[in-house]
Amino acid sequence: MERFADRLDQINRAVGGVVMWAALAMVLVQFGIVLLRYVFGFTSIFINEAVLYLHASLFMLGAGYTLLMGGHVRVDIFYAPLSPQRKAMVDIFGHLALMLPSLGILLYYSWPSVRRAWSILEGPISVGGVPASFLLKSLVSAFCVLLLVQGLSALIRDVIRLRGAK
Repeated sequence: MERFADRLDQINRAVGGVVMWAALAMVLVQFGIVLLRYVFGFTSIFINEAVLYLHASLFMLGAGYTLLMGGHVRVDIFYAPLSPQRKAMVDIFGHLALMLPSLGILLYYSWPSVRRAWSILEGPISVGGVPASFLLKSLVSAFCVLLLVQGLSALIRDVIRLRGAK
């Protein structure tokens, strides 16, 4: 089972390795926007929306990687003093009762919007913007899938940790 969890982790490691470049791209595009606006007096809705797309991609696609790296918020004042077995129990409850059902519901209810957006290749958010809001809407489904994959991996590891603690 641990090898299966390792394979699931590889998915988010790969996505995280690509998405980290979105942060650099976002900074460079934002710098370009400032330079164009204040030095050359030029502004573009398309370029401004590009920052929005990069920002959304960074956070939505990076959520699974963040979970993999243990970067999500946790109330450590309660969690930190627990034994490894109790931590595993809390994590298993969180995965099964909170995270997995929430993501499943979000995926279920967002999918029709994503499907419709792709069927018409939904255009820009604003006139003159990036003509691909279907890609932006797809990030919601990708967010859910990547977090579900990482949640399953974490659940497997927590069950292994719980069994090993006995």
